[in-house]
Amino acid sequence: MTRTETQTQTIDVLIRARYPVLYVVSFEEERVEKAIRKIAEGKKQVLVWTVSRPFQGSNSAQPGAQAYAMANDALEAILRDLKSNQQATIYLLKDFDPYMDDAVITRKLRDVAAQLKRSYSSLVMVSPVLRIPTHLEKEITVVDFDLPGQAELTQILDDLMKRVAGNPSIVVQLDEGAKEAVVKAALGLTEEEASQVFAKALVMNGRLDREDIEIITAEKQQILRKSGLLEFYEADEEFADVGGLDLLKDWLQKRTAAFTERARKFGLPEPRGMLLLGVQGCGKSLSAKAVSALWKLPLLRFDVGAVFGKWVGESEANMRRALQVAESLAPCVLWLDELEKAFGGMSGSSDGGTTKRVFGSFLTWLQDKRSPVFVIGTANDISALPPELLRKGRLDEIFFVDLPAMEERSAIFGIHLKKRNRDVALFDLEALAKESVGFSGAEIEQAVIAALYDAFEANRDITTDDVLRSLRETVPLSRTMREEIAELRTWARDRARWASSGRVDEELGSEPPPAEFPFPMLT
Repeated sequence: MTRTETQTQTIDVLIRARYPVLYVVSFEEERVEKAIRKIAEGKKQVLVWTVSRPFQGSNSAQPGAQAYAMANDALEAILRDLKSNQQATIYLLKDFDPYMDDAVITRKLRDVAAQLKRSYSSLVMVSPVLRIPTHLEKEITVVDFDLPGQAELTQILDDLMKRVAGNPSIVVQLDEGAKEAVVKAALGLTEEEASQVFAKALVMNGRLDREDIEIITAEKQQILRKSGLLEFYEADEEFADVGGLDLLKDWLQKRTAAFTERARKFGLPEPRGMLLLGVQGCGKSLSAKAVSALWKLPLLRFDVGAVFGKWVGESEANMRRALQVAESLAPCVLWLDELEKAFGGMSGSSDGGTTKRVFGSFLTWLQDKRSPVFVIGTANDISALPPELLRKGRLDEIFFVDLPAMEERSAIFGIHLKKRNRDVALFDLEALAKESVGFSGAEIEQAVIAALYDAFEANRDITTDDVLRSLRETVPLSRTMREEIAELRTWARDRARWASSGRVDEELGSEPPPAEFPFPMLT
Protein backbone atom coordinates (compact mmCIF):
# COMPACT_ATOMS: atom_id res chain seq x y z
CA MET A 1 0.00 0.00 0.00
CA THR A 2 1.41 3.39 -0.99
CA ARG A 3 1.77 6.30 1.41
CA THR A 4 -1.13 8.13 -0.26
CA GLU A 5 -3.39 5.10 0.02
CA THR A 6 -2.52 4.66 3.69
CA GLN A 7 -3.27 8.32 4.47
CA THR A 8 -6.50 8.23 2.46
CA GLN A 9 -7.57 5.16 4.41
CA THR A 10 -6.84 6.95 7.70
CA ILE A 11 -9.05 9.90 6.73
CA ASP A 12 -11.77 7.52 5.50
CA VAL A 13 -11.82 5.69 8.83
CA LEU A 14 -12.09 8.95 10.77
CA ILE A 15 -14.94 10.19 8.58
CA ARG A 16 -16.84 6.90 8.84
CA ALA A 17 -16.29 6.99 12.62
CA ARG A 18 -18.04 10.40 12.53
CA TYR A 19 -15.17 12.52 13.75
CA PRO A 20 -16.70 15.98 13.19
CA VAL A 21 -13.69 18.18 12.26
CA LEU A 22 -10.45 17.01 10.65
CA TYR A 23 -7.43 19.27 10.19
CA VAL A 24 -5.17 17.94 7.41
CA VAL A 25 -1.65 19.41 7.44
CA SER A 26 -0.26 19.48 3.91
CA PHE A 27 1.05 21.82 1.21
CA GLU A 28 -0.60 19.63 -1.44
CA GLU A 29 -4.24 20.69 -1.23
CA GLU A 30 -5.01 19.27 -4.68
CA ARG A 31 -3.69 15.86 -3.63
CA VAL A 32 -5.73 16.04 -0.42
CA GLU A 33 -8.85 17.07 -2.32
CA LYS A 34 -8.36 14.15 -4.70
CA ALA A 35 -8.20 11.80 -1.69
CA ILE A 36 -11.35 13.38 -0.18
CA ARG A 37 -13.28 12.99 -3.43
CA LYS A 38 -12.20 9.36 -3.68
CA ILE A 39 -13.51 8.75 -0.14
CA ALA A 40 -16.81 10.51 -0.92
CA GLU A 41 -17.35 8.92 -4.34
CA GLY A 42 -20.90 7.59 -4.64
CA LYS A 43 -21.64 8.18 -0.95
CA LYS A 44 -21.31 11.88 -0.12
CA GLN A 45 -21.09 15.20 -1.88
CA VAL A 46 -18.01 17.43 -1.50
CA LEU A 47 -18.36 21.21 -1.12
CA VAL A 48 -15.11 23.20 -1.37
CA TRP A 49 -14.55 26.67 0.11
CA THR A 50 -11.65 29.09 -0.31
CA VAL A 51 -11.56 32.77 0.52
CA SER A 52 -11.28 33.50 -3.22
CA ARG A 53 -14.07 31.06 -4.20
CA PRO A 54 -16.70 30.81 -1.43
CA PHE A 55 -19.61 28.39 -1.38
CA GLN A 56 -22.18 29.11 -4.08
CA GLY A 57 -24.91 31.48 -2.87
CA SER A 58 -22.71 32.90 -0.10
CA ASN A 59 -23.83 36.41 0.89
CA SER A 60 -20.26 37.54 1.49
CA ALA A 61 -19.11 36.60 -1.98
CA GLN A 62 -19.51 40.21 -3.13
CA PRO A 63 -16.45 42.10 -4.35
CA GLY A 64 -14.65 43.88 -1.53
CA ALA A 65 -16.01 41.67 1.24
CA GLN A 66 -13.65 41.28 4.19
CA ALA A 67 -11.90 37.91 4.54
CA TYR A 68 -13.10 37.40 8.11
CA ALA A 69 -16.67 38.14 7.04
CA MET A 70 -16.33 35.56 4.26
CA ALA A 71 -14.96 32.95 6.69
CA ASN A 72 -17.80 33.66 9.11
CA ASP A 73 -20.32 33.39 6.29
CA ALA A 74 -18.86 29.99 5.28
CA LEU A 75 -19.61 28.61 8.76
CA GLU A 76 -23.09 30.14 8.68
CA ALA A 77 -23.70 28.43 5.34
CA ILE A 78 -22.59 25.07 6.77
CA LEU A 79 -24.89 25.48 9.79
CA ARG A 80 -27.84 26.31 7.51
CA ASP A 81 -27.02 23.40 5.25
CA LEU A 82 -26.81 20.95 8.16
CA LYS A 83 -30.27 21.99 9.36
CA SER A 84 -31.99 21.85 5.98
CA ASN A 85 -30.03 19.32 3.92
CA GLN A 86 -30.31 15.59 4.62
CA GLN A 87 -27.56 14.61 2.17
CA ALA A 88 -24.27 13.57 3.73
CA THR A 89 -21.59 16.11 2.85
CA ILE A 90 -17.88 16.66 3.30
CA TYR A 91 -17.18 20.39 3.67
CA LEU A 92 -13.60 21.09 2.57
CA LEU A 93 -12.16 24.42 3.77
CA LYS A 94 -8.80 25.41 2.29
CA ASP A 95 -6.41 27.73 4.17
CA PHE A 96 -8.93 28.48 6.90
CA ASP A 97 -6.31 28.75 9.68
CA PRO A 98 -5.73 32.57 9.44
CA TYR A 99 -9.31 33.22 10.55
CA MET A 100 -9.33 30.91 13.56
CA ASP A 101 -7.92 33.57 15.89
CA ASP A 102 -11.28 35.39 15.80
CA ALA A 103 -13.51 34.69 18.83
CA VAL A 104 -16.73 34.64 16.76
CA ILE A 105 -15.33 32.20 14.22
CA THR A 106 -13.94 29.97 16.98
CA ARG A 107 -17.36 29.87 18.63
CA LYS A 108 -19.12 29.07 15.36
CA LEU A 109 -16.64 26.29 14.62
CA ARG A 110 -17.64 24.73 17.95
CA ASP A 111 -21.29 25.09 16.96
CA VAL A 112 -20.59 23.43 13.61
CA ALA A 113 -18.74 20.58 15.36
CA ALA A 114 -21.73 20.02 17.65
CA GLN A 115 -24.11 19.85 14.67
CA LEU A 116 -21.79 17.53 12.73
CA LYS A 117 -21.80 15.02 15.60
CA ARG A 118 -25.53 14.56 15.01
CA SER A 119 -25.15 14.05 11.26
CA TYR A 120 -23.29 11.95 8.70
CA SER A 121 -21.39 14.98 7.40
CA SER A 122 -17.82 16.06 8.15
CA LEU A 123 -15.73 19.21 8.03
CA VAL A 124 -12.17 18.91 6.67
CA MET A 125 -9.71 21.80 6.81
CA VAL A 126 -6.48 21.62 4.82
CA SER A 127 -3.52 23.94 5.36
CA PRO A 128 0.30 23.72 5.46
CA VAL A 129 0.23 25.50 8.85
CA LEU A 130 -1.10 23.86 12.00
CA ARG A 131 -2.87 26.51 14.07
CA ILE A 132 -5.56 25.41 16.52
CA PRO A 133 -7.01 27.71 19.23
CA THR A 134 -7.17 26.24 22.74
CA HIS A 135 -10.99 26.31 22.63
CA LEU A 136 -10.99 23.91 19.67
CA GLU A 137 -8.35 21.41 20.79
CA LYS A 138 -10.94 18.81 21.82
CA GLU A 139 -13.08 19.31 18.72
CA ILE A 140 -10.42 18.94 16.02
CA THR A 141 -8.50 15.82 14.96
CA VAL A 142 -5.15 16.51 13.27
CA VAL A 143 -4.05 14.35 10.33
CA ASP A 144 -0.59 14.69 8.74
CA PHE A 145 -0.76 14.13 4.99
CA ASP A 146 2.84 13.31 4.20
CA LEU A 147 4.65 14.01 0.96
CA PRO A 148 4.55 11.25 -1.67
CA GLY A 149 6.66 8.20 -0.92
CA GLN A 150 8.94 6.13 -3.10
CA ALA A 151 6.11 4.18 -4.74
CA GLU A 152 4.26 7.34 -5.83
CA LEU A 153 7.41 8.99 -7.17
CA THR A 154 8.33 5.80 -9.03
CA GLN A 155 4.91 5.89 -10.69
CA ILE A 156 5.44 9.54 -11.72
CA LEU A 157 8.82 8.64 -13.24
CA ASP A 158 7.37 5.57 -14.98
CA ASP A 159 4.56 7.68 -16.49
CA LEU A 160 7.09 10.19 -17.80
CA MET A 161 9.25 7.43 -19.28
CA LYS A 162 6.22 5.97 -21.08
CA ARG A 163 5.31 9.36 -22.56
CA VAL A 164 8.79 9.91 -24.03
CA ALA A 165 9.45 6.29 -25.01
CA GLY A 166 8.82 6.91 -28.71
CA ASN A 167 10.73 10.18 -28.94
CA PRO A 168 14.04 9.62 -30.78
CA SER A 169 15.53 12.88 -29.44
CA ILE A 170 15.27 11.74 -25.81
CA VAL A 171 17.54 9.11 -24.27
CA VAL A 172 16.51 7.25 -21.11
CA GLN A 173 19.30 5.26 -19.44
CA LEU A 174 17.99 4.07 -16.09
CA ASP A 175 18.64 0.57 -14.84
CA GLU A 176 16.93 -0.52 -11.62
CA GLY A 177 19.74 0.81 -9.42
CA ALA A 178 19.87 4.19 -11.19
CA LYS A 179 16.08 4.46 -11.18
CA GLU A 180 15.97 3.81 -7.43
CA ALA A 181 18.68 6.45 -6.86
CA VAL A 182 16.80 9.07 -8.93
CA VAL A 183 13.53 8.37 -7.12
CA LYS A 184 15.17 8.52 -3.69
CA ALA A 185 16.81 11.80 -4.64
CA ALA A 186 13.31 13.18 -5.32
CA LEU A 187 11.95 12.20 -1.90
CA GLY A 188 10.84 15.35 -0.10
CA LEU A 189 9.28 16.92 -3.20
CA THR A 190 5.57 17.22 -3.80
CA GLU A 191 3.98 15.31 -6.67
CA GLU A 192 3.97 18.46 -8.79
CA GLU A 193 7.56 19.37 -7.88
CA ALA A 194 8.77 15.85 -8.69
CA SER A 195 6.95 15.83 -12.03
CA GLN A 196 8.42 19.23 -12.89
CA VAL A 197 12.00 18.37 -11.94
CA PHE A 198 11.92 15.09 -13.91
CA ALA A 199 10.67 17.03 -16.93
CA LYS A 200 13.31 19.72 -16.30
CA ALA A 201 16.05 17.09 -16.47
CA LEU A 202 14.76 15.94 -19.85
CA VAL A 203 14.53 19.47 -21.22
CA MET A 204 18.02 20.48 -20.03
CA ASN A 205 20.02 17.67 -21.60
CA GLY A 206 17.58 15.53 -23.59
CA ARG A 207 18.28 12.50 -21.45
CA LEU A 208 17.29 10.88 -18.18
CA ASP A 209 20.03 9.04 -16.27
CA ARG A 210 21.83 8.86 -12.94
CA GLU A 211 23.56 12.20 -13.57
CA ASP A 212 20.19 13.95 -13.21
CA ILE A 213 20.40 13.43 -9.44
CA GLU A 214 22.37 16.71 -9.36
CA ILE A 215 19.43 18.55 -10.97
CA ILE A 216 17.03 17.07 -8.43
CA THR A 217 19.34 18.00 -5.56
CA ALA A 218 19.50 21.58 -6.83
CA GLU A 219 15.69 21.68 -6.72
CA LYS A 220 15.79 20.60 -3.07
CA GLN A 221 18.00 23.56 -2.24
CA GLN A 222 14.96 25.75 -2.85
CA ILE A 223 13.12 23.97 -0.02
CA LEU A 224 16.00 24.60 2.40
CA ARG A 225 16.37 28.23 1.36
CA LYS A 226 12.71 28.85 2.14
CA SER A 227 12.87 27.12 5.53
CA GLY A 228 15.59 29.46 6.86
CA LEU A 229 16.71 26.89 9.47
CA LEU A 230 18.81 24.47 7.43
CA GLU A 231 21.67 25.19 5.06
CA PHE A 232 22.52 23.08 2.03
CA TYR A 233 26.21 22.21 1.68
CA GLU A 234 27.74 21.22 -1.61
CA ALA A 235 29.51 17.88 -1.15
CA ASP A 236 32.84 18.93 -2.71
CA GLU A 237 35.09 17.30 -0.09
CA GLU A 238 36.15 13.71 -0.65
CA PHE A 239 37.64 11.33 1.89
CA ALA A 240 40.84 11.60 -0.12
CA ASP A 241 41.03 15.14 1.35
CA VAL A 242 40.96 13.72 4.89
CA GLY A 243 44.31 12.56 6.21
CA GLY A 244 44.29 9.54 8.54
CA LEU A 245 41.12 8.46 10.39
CA ASP A 246 41.36 5.01 8.81
CA LEU A 247 39.02 3.33 11.33
CA LEU A 248 36.31 5.95 10.82
CA LYS A 249 36.66 5.68 7.04
CA ASP A 250 36.34 1.90 7.19
CA TRP A 251 33.20 2.15 9.37
CA LEU A 252 31.58 4.57 6.95
CA GLN A 253 32.67 2.66 3.84
CA LYS A 254 30.86 -0.46 5.09
CA ARG A 255 27.63 1.57 5.30
CA THR A 256 27.82 3.10 1.83
CA ALA A 257 24.99 0.95 0.46
CA ALA A 258 22.98 0.90 3.69
CA PHE A 259 20.23 3.19 2.33
CA THR A 260 19.32 0.90 -0.58
CA GLU A 261 16.38 -1.49 -0.86
CA ARG A 262 18.89 -4.35 -1.14
CA ALA A 263 20.05 -3.54 2.39
CA ARG A 264 16.42 -3.52 3.63
CA LYS A 265 15.78 -6.93 2.11
CA PHE A 266 18.95 -8.23 3.74
CA GLY A 267 17.55 -7.15 7.10
CA LEU A 268 19.82 -4.16 7.72
CA PRO A 269 18.36 -1.07 9.41
CA GLU A 270 19.31 2.34 8.07
CA PRO A 271 22.25 3.95 9.93
CA ARG A 272 21.04 6.46 12.53
CA GLY A 273 24.06 8.68 13.07
CA MET A 274 27.32 9.23 14.91
CA LEU A 275 28.97 11.68 17.27
CA LEU A 276 32.48 12.92 16.53
CA LEU A 277 34.34 14.11 19.62
CA GLY A 278 37.89 15.27 19.77
CA VAL A 279 40.56 17.91 19.54
CA GLN A 280 39.80 21.07 17.60
CA GLY A 281 41.02 21.20 14.02
CA CYS A 282 41.53 17.45 13.61
CA GLY A 283 39.00 16.79 10.84
CA LYS A 284 35.58 16.35 12.49
CA SER A 285 33.76 18.90 10.32
CA LEU A 286 35.71 17.87 7.24
CA SER A 287 34.68 14.25 7.84
CA ALA A 288 31.01 15.25 8.11
CA LYS A 289 31.24 16.90 4.70
CA ALA A 290 33.09 13.92 3.21
CA VAL A 291 30.37 11.48 4.36
CA SER A 292 27.90 13.27 2.11
CA ALA A 293 30.19 12.86 -0.91
CA LEU A 294 30.94 9.21 -0.07
CA TRP A 295 27.27 8.25 0.23
CA LYS A 296 26.04 10.57 -2.55
CA LEU A 297 23.49 12.14 -0.19
CA PRO A 298 22.61 15.81 0.31
CA LEU A 299 24.32 17.43 3.31
CA LEU A 300 22.21 19.72 5.50
CA ARG A 301 23.87 21.90 8.13
CA PHE A 302 21.58 22.58 11.06
CA ASP A 303 22.37 25.80 12.92
CA VAL A 304 20.61 25.10 16.23
CA GLY A 305 21.12 28.72 17.28
CA ALA A 306 18.71 29.83 14.53
CA VAL A 307 15.97 27.80 16.18
CA PHE A 308 15.59 30.04 19.22
CA GLY A 309 12.95 32.76 18.86
CA LYS A 310 11.63 35.50 21.13
CA TRP A 311 8.02 34.31 21.42
CA VAL A 312 6.76 31.63 23.79
CA GLY A 313 6.68 28.28 21.97
CA GLU A 314 8.42 29.67 18.87
CA SER A 315 11.72 27.86 19.53
CA GLU A 316 10.05 24.47 19.98
CA ALA A 317 7.99 25.01 16.81
CA ASN A 318 11.12 25.96 14.85
CA MET A 319 12.89 22.78 16.03
CA ARG A 320 9.96 20.62 14.90
CA ARG A 321 9.81 22.43 11.56
CA ALA A 322 13.56 22.01 10.93
CA LEU A 323 13.38 18.29 11.66
CA GLN A 324 10.30 17.92 9.43
CA VAL A 325 12.17 19.62 6.57
CA ALA A 326 15.14 17.28 7.10
CA GLU A 327 12.81 14.25 7.05
CA SER A 328 11.13 15.49 3.88
CA LEU A 329 14.55 15.57 2.17
CA ALA A 330 15.56 12.09 3.36
CA PRO A 331 17.71 10.20 2.66
CA CYS A 332 20.18 12.87 3.69
CA VAL A 333 22.98 13.72 6.13
CA LEU A 334 22.08 16.19 8.90
CA TRP A 335 25.16 17.88 10.36
CA LEU A 336 25.08 19.65 13.74
CA ASP A 337 28.40 21.39 14.33
CA GLU A 338 29.74 22.21 17.82
CA LEU A 339 26.88 20.64 19.74
CA GLU A 340 28.24 21.74 23.11
CA LYS A 341 27.60 25.37 22.18
CA ALA A 342 24.02 24.65 21.15
CA PHE A 343 22.94 22.46 24.06
CA GLY A 344 25.56 23.13 26.71
CA GLY A 345 24.74 24.86 29.99
CA MET A 346 21.16 23.63 30.19
CA SER A 347 21.26 23.66 33.98
CA GLY A 348 20.52 27.38 34.01
CA SER A 349 17.01 28.77 34.08
CA SER A 350 17.59 32.16 32.47
CA ASP A 351 15.58 31.21 29.38
CA GLY A 352 12.61 29.73 31.25
CA GLY A 353 13.53 26.18 30.28
CA THR A 354 13.33 26.81 26.51
CA THR A 355 16.71 25.17 25.81
CA LYS A 356 15.72 22.08 27.78
CA ARG A 357 12.45 21.74 25.88
CA VAL A 358 14.15 22.22 22.51
CA PHE A 359 16.81 19.65 23.44
CA GLY A 360 14.09 17.27 24.65
CA SER A 361 12.32 17.54 21.29
CA PHE A 362 15.59 16.78 19.49
CA LEU A 363 16.32 13.76 21.71
CA THR A 364 12.81 12.36 21.22
CA TRP A 365 13.18 12.72 17.46
CA LEU A 366 16.60 11.01 17.55
CA GLN A 367 15.12 8.08 19.45
CA ASP A 368 11.91 7.66 17.43
CA LYS A 369 12.80 8.78 13.90
CA ARG A 370 11.96 6.34 11.12
CA SER A 371 13.12 8.37 8.13
CA PRO A 372 16.63 7.79 6.72
CA VAL A 373 18.28 10.93 8.14
CA PHE A 374 21.87 10.21 9.17
CA VAL A 375 22.80 12.62 11.98
CA ILE A 376 26.41 13.71 12.46
CA GLY A 377 27.15 15.73 15.59
CA THR A 378 30.56 17.24 16.25
CA ALA A 379 31.86 18.51 19.60
CA ASN A 380 35.14 19.65 21.15
CA ASP A 381 34.22 19.87 24.85
CA ILE A 382 32.74 16.66 26.22
CA SER A 383 32.11 18.21 29.65
CA ALA A 384 29.52 20.60 28.18
CA LEU A 385 27.48 17.90 26.46
CA PRO A 386 24.31 16.61 28.14
CA PRO A 387 24.83 12.94 29.11
CA GLU A 388 21.48 11.97 27.53
CA LEU A 389 22.97 12.60 24.10
CA LEU A 390 25.70 10.01 24.60
CA ARG A 391 23.39 7.08 25.26
CA LYS A 392 23.57 4.31 22.66
CA GLY A 393 20.40 3.85 20.66
CA ARG A 394 20.02 7.47 19.67
CA LEU A 395 23.22 7.33 17.61
CA ASP A 396 25.09 4.32 16.24
CA GLU A 397 28.57 5.20 17.43
CA ILE A 398 30.70 7.75 19.26
CA PHE A 399 34.11 8.33 17.63
CA PHE A 400 37.06 10.12 19.21
CA VAL A 401 39.20 12.10 16.75
CA ASP A 402 42.69 12.55 18.19
CA LEU A 403 45.71 14.56 17.05
CA PRO A 404 47.26 12.97 13.94
CA ALA A 405 50.12 10.52 14.38
CA MET A 406 53.36 10.49 12.37
CA GLU A 407 52.10 8.81 9.18
CA GLU A 408 48.86 10.79 9.27
CA ARG A 409 50.69 14.11 9.51
CA SER A 410 52.81 13.13 6.52
CA ALA A 411 49.62 12.38 4.53
CA ILE A 412 48.05 15.69 5.63
CA PHE A 413 51.08 17.67 4.45
CA GLY A 414 50.88 15.88 1.10
CA ILE A 415 47.15 16.69 0.77
CA HIS A 416 47.58 20.42 1.43
CA LEU A 417 50.66 20.77 -0.81
CA LYS A 418 48.90 18.94 -3.64
CA LYS A 419 45.76 21.06 -3.15
CA ARG A 420 47.95 24.13 -3.81
CA ASN A 421 49.40 22.65 -7.02
CA ARG A 422 52.78 21.69 -5.63
CA ASP A 423 54.74 18.53 -6.52
CA VAL A 424 54.73 16.53 -3.28
CA ALA A 425 57.85 14.61 -4.36
CA LEU A 426 59.90 17.81 -3.98
CA PHE A 427 59.19 18.02 -0.23
CA ASP A 428 60.63 16.04 2.67
CA LEU A 429 57.33 14.91 4.20
CA GLU A 430 59.08 12.79 6.84
CA ALA A 431 60.99 15.80 8.17
CA LEU A 432 57.81 17.87 8.20
CA ALA A 433 55.93 15.14 10.06
CA LYS A 434 58.69 14.85 12.70
CA GLU A 435 58.75 18.61 13.24
CA SER A 436 54.95 18.85 13.62
CA VAL A 437 54.41 16.56 16.63
CA GLY A 438 51.25 17.68 18.43
CA PHE A 439 49.95 19.72 15.49
CA SER A 440 46.34 19.34 14.37
CA GLY A 441 45.35 19.06 10.72
CA ALA A 442 44.13 22.67 10.70
CA GLU A 443 47.45 23.87 12.17
CA ILE A 444 49.38 21.93 9.54
CA GLU A 445 47.31 23.59 6.81
CA GLN A 446 47.99 27.03 8.27
CA ALA A 447 51.71 26.28 8.44
CA VAL A 448 51.71 25.47 4.71
CA ILE A 449 49.77 28.68 3.97
CA ALA A 450 52.17 30.79 6.06
CA ALA A 451 55.11 29.25 4.19
CA LEU A 452 53.44 30.12 0.89
CA TYR A 453 53.19 33.77 1.99
CA ASP A 454 56.91 33.82 2.85
CA ALA A 455 57.86 32.28 -0.51
CA PHE A 456 55.54 34.63 -2.39
CA GLU A 457 57.12 37.68 -0.75
CA ALA A 458 60.59 36.38 -1.64
CA ASN A 459 59.44 35.87 -5.26
CA ARG A 460 60.31 32.16 -5.32
CA ASP A 461 58.55 28.82 -4.86
CA ILE A 462 57.90 27.24 -1.51
CA THR A 463 60.42 24.75 -0.06
CA THR A 464 60.54 22.29 2.81
CA ASP A 465 62.61 24.79 4.83
CA ASP A 466 59.84 27.39 4.52
CA VAL A 467 57.30 25.00 6.03
CA LEU A 468 59.74 23.89 8.77
CA ARG A 469 60.34 27.53 9.71
CA SER A 470 56.62 28.15 9.88
CA LEU A 471 56.12 25.11 12.11
CA ARG A 472 58.83 26.27 14.54
CA GLU A 473 57.17 29.67 14.86
CA THR A 474 53.81 28.11 15.79
CA VAL A 475 52.67 27.06 19.26
CA PRO A 476 50.14 24.24 18.69
CA LEU A 477 46.96 23.87 20.68
CA SER A 478 48.28 20.63 22.17
CA ARG A 479 50.74 22.70 24.22
CA THR A 480 48.42 25.61 24.98
CA MET A 481 45.65 23.31 26.24
CA ARG A 482 47.74 20.30 27.25
CA GLU A 483 45.71 19.45 30.37
CA GLU A 484 42.31 19.74 28.68
CA ILE A 485 43.37 17.54 25.78
CA ALA A 486 44.84 14.94 28.15
CA GLU A 487 41.54 14.84 30.05
CA LEU A 488 39.59 14.44 26.83
CA ARG A 489 41.84 11.61 25.66
CA THR A 490 41.44 9.88 29.03
CA TRP A 491 37.66 10.05 28.83
CA ALA A 492 37.64 8.66 25.28
CA ARG A 493 39.92 5.72 26.13
CA ASP A 494 37.07 3.55 27.45
CA ARG A 495 33.97 5.48 26.36
CA ALA A 496 34.40 6.10 22.62
CA ARG A 497 35.62 4.35 19.52
CA TRP A 498 38.89 5.75 18.17
CA ALA A 499 38.67 7.15 14.65
CA SER A 500 42.29 6.29 13.85
CA SER A 501 44.60 3.36 14.48
CA GLY A 502 47.54 5.77 14.78
CA ARG A 503 48.55 6.94 18.28
CA VAL A 504 50.26 10.19 19.10
CA ASP A 505 50.72 9.68 22.87
CA GLU A 506 54.36 8.56 22.79
CA GLU A 507 55.33 11.27 20.31
CA LEU A 508 53.89 13.99 22.55
CA GLY A 509 56.00 12.77 25.47
CA SER A 510 53.25 13.92 27.80
CA GLU A 511 52.76 12.75 31.36
CA PRO A 512 50.41 9.80 31.94
CA PRO A 513 46.78 10.93 31.88
CA PRO A 514 44.99 11.28 35.23
CA ALA A 515 43.46 8.11 36.60
CA GLU A 516 40.05 9.66 37.08
CA PHE A 517 38.17 11.84 34.62
CA PRO A 518 37.16 15.15 36.30
CA PHE A 519 33.59 15.22 34.95
CA PRO A 520 31.57 12.75 37.08
CA MET A 521 28.31 13.52 35.21
CA LEU A 522 29.64 11.49 32.30
CA THR A 523 31.05 8.49 34.15
